[in-house]
Amino acid sequence: MVDNRLKVNLCGIDIDNPVIPASGTFGFGYEFAEIYDINCLGTFSFKGTTKDPRFGNPTPRIAECSSGLLNAVGLQNPGVEKVISEELPKLRECFHKPVVANISGFAVDEYVYTCQKIDKEDQVGWLEVNISCPNVHGGGMSFGTDPEAAASVVRAVKAVTTKPVIIKLTPNVTDIVAIAKACEEAGADAISLINTMLGMRIDLAKKAPLIANTTGGFSGPAVFPVAVRMVYQVSQAVNIPVIGIGGVSTAEDVIEMMMAGATAVEVGAANLVNPFACKEIIDNLPAVMDKYGIEKLSDIVGIAHK
Repeated sequence: MVDNRLKVNLCGIDIDNPVIPASGTFGFGYEFAEIYDINCLGTFSFKGTTKDPRFGNPTPRIAECSSGLLNAVGLQNPGVEKVISEELPKLRECFHKPVVANISGFAVDEYVYTCQKIDKEDQVGWLEVNISCPNVHGGGMSFGTDPEAAASVVRAVKAVTTKPVIIKLTPNVTDIVAIAKACEEAGADAISLINTMLGMRIDLAKKAPLIANTTGGFSGPAVFPVAVRMVYQVSQAVNIPVIGIGGVSTAEDVIEMMMAGATAVEVGAANLVNPFACKEIIDNLPAVMDKYGIEKLSDIVGIAHK
């Protein structure tokens, strides 16, 4: 039963609620479909996809931290051709809504190739273009740290796609607002933020970094206040929807992100700790809305700005 109070509109597409599992934490969906009906989700962002298959970074790739975790998976995926031929047909059997395709690349022409391919898939509703991954070399985050480089990816992708393009930004910058505005001016339909912050841990016994990649992306509840601040700043500066990401683990966090200016909210690390996290957040939203006198979630987007 869909609760109409939870509905939001993301880039012209109505979704049943604003809760979206974040890319890299939900696979291609069918793994989670074995434990609950994932059609309760607004949508989800599937595993980061590149032009060619990637094995990812050497192990160990994950380390636990206080109130969060480090990961340096390195965009392990089977490549866009196999995602289309093998992963999407399996996904289609268990998820009956438009899905977010998360796309990464190491050069502008790679983003273009992969986005143009994925754009033709009926089940894909949005393309989330990741210019923010801190765990790969020679691409990824390097596009997201410079306004002109970010804009060049947006322009190139928009020229070959028909579906809404969401640009995923890195927090590892001095001025995220300038980059968000450059993406909007280049034609982005929405912005998602934040991706992980750059961090590291050291193994005291081995006297060496815990992660083989040395550094990794830091995520989890500890980054939530940073994410809220950046969503607040960016949503005030642009006129396109913002998707809030970073440390979200409760229904209260979703509402806080939306008050800061997010139209929808992605849940990442919480899925790795508790595979039922998104379902529980959705189940809890109506009661939390009642507690704070919220009639419809769409009414509170950016309300903290006022």
